[in-house]
Amino acid sequence: MKLKRFGSTEQRIYDLIAPVVTELGYLVWDVRYEKEGASWYLRIFIDSETDSISINDCERVTGPVSDLLDEHDPIEQSYILEVSSAGLEADLVRESHFDACIGSEVRARAFRPFEDGSREVIGVLEDWDREKITLRVGDETRALPLNMLTFVKLYFDFGSTQN
Repeated sequence: MKLKRFGSTEQRIYDLIAPVVTELGYLVWDVRYEKEGASWYLRIFIDSETDSISINDCERVTGPVSDLLDEHDPIEQSYILEVSSAGLEADLVRESHFDACIGSEVRARAFRPFEDGSREVIGVLEDWDREKITLRVGDETRALPLNMLTFVKLYFDFGSTQN
C-alpha cells in the first residue's frame, strides 16, 4: 500500500471547499477526482468529530459546495459531484488519516500471509510512518510494513451491534 497524496485538482478542490465544509460543522475526510468509464467524478467524503454522517448531512454540504464549485469553476471538463460519508470503515490512505486515527481500532489486510499465516490484523493504531504501521493487538505490538498491505481501514464490529 502506498500513501496517497492529493493530485493538483484534488488539492485545489480541498483548499476551496474545506473552509465551507468546516463552517458547516464537518470535516473533509477525502477528495477524489476519478474517471469511471466515460464520466469524471468529483467525490467528496465528509466526517464529523461528534456524530455519524447521515444523508441529510451530505445534502447540507452538497448545496454550498456545488455553488462554490460553480462560482470558481476549478475543473474544465464536466463531472458528477458526489458528497458522501467517509463511512464507519473509512479507508486510511493519506497521512492525515493515519494521524487522525491514532488510538482507533483498524483492520489491515496483507497481499500475502504474515508469518503466523493470517492475512488480516485487527488492532489499535499506535503509530505509523511512511514505511509501517504499529498496531496493538491484545498484549502484543505488531509492526506491519505498508508495502505488504492492500488496505488499512477503520474497524467496526458489525456483529456487536443490536437491533
